[in-house]
Amino acid sequence: MPRPAGARTPRPAREPRRGLALGILIVNQLLAGVGVASGMALAAILVADLTGVVAMGGLAQSSSVLGAAIVAIPLAKLAVRSGRHVALAVGYALAVVGALLVIAAATSGWAPLVFLGLAAFGAGSAAGLQARFAATEVASPGFEARSMSLVLWATTIGSVAGPLLSESGDRVGTALGLPHLVGPFVFSAFAFAVSTILVATLLRIPRAGVLATDAGGAGAAAADGPRGGGDAGAGATADDAPVEAVDVVDATGAAPAASVGSLMALRLAVKQPRALFAILAIVCSHTVMVGVMVMTPVHMTEHGLSLSLVGLVISIHILGMYGASPVMGWLVDRIGSVRVILMGAAILVLAAVIGILAPGDDMLLVSLALGLLGLGWSAGMIGGSTLVTTSVDARLRVPLQGATDASMNLAAAVSAALSGVVLGAFGFAGVNAVALLVLVPLAVAGLRLMVGPERRRRVA
Repeated sequence: MPRPAGARTPRPAREPRRGLALGILIVNQLLAGVGVASGMALAAILVADLTGVVAMGGLAQSSSVLGAAIVAIPLAKLAVRSGRHVALAVGYALAVVGALLVIAAATSGWAPLVFLGLAAFGAGSAAGLQARFAATEVASPGFEARSMSLVLWATTIGSVAGPLLSESGDRVGTALGLPHLVGPFVFSAFAFAVSTILVATLLRIPRAGVLATDAGGAGAAAADGPRGGGDAGAGATADDAPVEAVDVVDATGAAPAASVGSLMALRLAVKQPRALFAILAIVCSHTVMVGVMVMTPVHMTEHGLSLSLVGLVISIHILGMYGASPVMGWLVDRIGSVRVILMGAAILVLAAVIGILAPGDDMLLVSLALGLLGLGWSAGMIGGSTLVTTSVDARLRVPLQGATDASMNLAAAVSAALSGVVLGAFGFAGVNAVALLVLVPLAVAGLRLMVGPERRRRVA
């Protein structure tokens, strides 16, 4: 049909620039790293001082992780409905509110308020974790894990700097008339405020849950082979090729257009050995890391070590978590998620064994154990997150991501809450022994995956 004279040709929708979005995510993660680490480095000690009970120190991390668990699914729903930038901005804004509540609690001496503040503060961690999935959505085919690892790596600078700023923050807080140990939360509030403004105003990203490999009908990424295409992308391996796509059908057998809920996505995914292994890799790695890490500052201060040394050890730990993440991302894209997850589990076992044997005042062994703990977490998190993203149908990705993050944070919240009790009863060795038990389900799922029917089918 001829176009009327003078009519304008409609402009095609302009897709957001993936490289620019990845750059913004990287910068924002640096700021968010400062926000999380500067406050949480001393949160357990602050809570122990406010309550007068050492065992309550574990509830500091528990409250923060529980807050992250509570908001993980709502943030995933918000990402689907309004975009990743809105979900991330809301998460970081809640963290600002949380930091201010912690400052108010310490100033007033009202201990219950500090737990509410730390719960809201945990939304910043939830948003930072959601950003790793956003990185896969702006990645080129076959580079999903590497893009994710770059965003996690950017957290290194902020997260390592955060604990090292503990004493400086304390001095700033004292100069402002705030109680001891509260100053670092001033830094946190400022960092998260900048993060909120940055993602709300500058970040634009392709639709949540859509990978580059989904373009042009290649989607249902899990069903069409590794990385969603026949080429399989750079470095994709058979180990990352889903054996059977997880799909959703209604009573008539037709797949619905609308996205499914997070709990439904989780129920469907755990029926698939590969997806279950991916979920357990994330949940177990994070639970072990949080349970051991949160009690390390309390353990060290009880043995007479200074806040500066505590900050140094936590920085080494965070360096292990994020510093080697580009290597982990490269390994996932080259040798497959399953192998990297198994490697991470072995590293976590080694870290726990060293933690059991190390004397409390041995800086070398404690630092080594915490560094390996972070390294094992990095392998499990990047390998598991990539496998979660690529092993299910495209419509399940974001709901499953939210459900997985909620599950991981709920488990870690329980771990953090109980770790203080375990430390008081059995010492730091007991905390690390419990960490070994947490890894058992992951080992069982890995064994099932390696020797199960689907593995035998591939070998045959």
